[in-house]
Amino acid sequence: MTSQRCLAKGSSAPGPVPEGHIRLYSMRFCPFAQRTRLVLNAKGIKHQIVNIHLRDKPEWFLKKIPQGLVPILETTAEELIWESPIACEYLDDAYPGRKLLPSTPLEKAQQKMLLEKFSKIPPSTYKIAMGRHKGEDVSGLLDELREKFGQLNEDLAKKKSKFFGGDSITMIDYMMWPWFERLEVFKLKDCLDGAPELKMWVEHMSEDPVVQASGHSVDTYQAYYQTYLEAKPDFDYGL
Repeated sequence: MTSQRCLAKGSSAPGPVPEGHIRLYSMRFCPFAQRTRLVLNAKGIKHQIVNIHLRDKPEWFLKKIPQGLVPILETTAEELIWESPIACEYLDDAYPGRKLLPSTPLEKAQQKMLLEKFSKIPPSTYKIAMGRHKGEDVSGLLDELREKFGQLNEDLAKKKSKFFGGDSITMIDYMMWPWFERLEVFKLKDCLDGAPELKMWVEHMSEDPVVQASGHSVDTYQAYYQTYLEAKPDFDYGL
C-alpha cells in the first residue's frame, strides 16, 4: 500500500483511499511527515503512503491541496487534515488502541507548550547547516542551539523520567524526535554534551522499534541533505 518513489508533475492521481485505510501524502526525508509516520506506526493504523516531489508537484496534488505541503492525511471520505501536530492529534483521537496524548487537559496543555518551545529548534539546525555550507561563521547559532537544548534538558530533569511524558513514549517525544535523529547528519550531536538527560533521552528513543523503522541510515541522510544543500534535492535517493 506504499509508493516509495515520489510522484511529480504529469503523474496520474492515485485512486480512492482504500477502505479501512487512511492515506498519507508524504516525502521520505521530510521530518514533519516523519512525525505522522511515527504516529501511524505506533498506533498500528492501516495506511497508504503517497510520496510527493516537492519541487515538481503533480497538478492533481495542487488541485486537491493548493498549499502543496506535506504531510497531508486523506480519509476514505476525501477529508483532508494537514499540519503535522494537528494530523497526529487527529490520528490519536480518531483511532483506537495505544493512546499517545495525555488523558488530562493540563498534561495535554503542558505537551503543547513544550512543543511550542521546541519549535524554535528546527529552524536553528537548518540555519547552521546552510551557514556551514556557505562557509559562514555559525558559532553564535551553535551557542543558541546549546542553550535551547539546555532548556529542554531542564524540563526533562524536572520530570525525572525517561521520556518527556513519563516512563513511556508519548506524543511529544515523537513530535521532537525527527530533528534529534538528524543531529549527527548535521554534525550537531556535540551540542548535546551539556545536556545529559536529553542525551540519554536520545538513546532511549533510538531503541524504540517504531523509531527504528521510521528513518534512514546516517549515510543515506547525509547523501540526501547534500543534494538539498545544493538546491537539487533528490527525493528518491537510495531507491
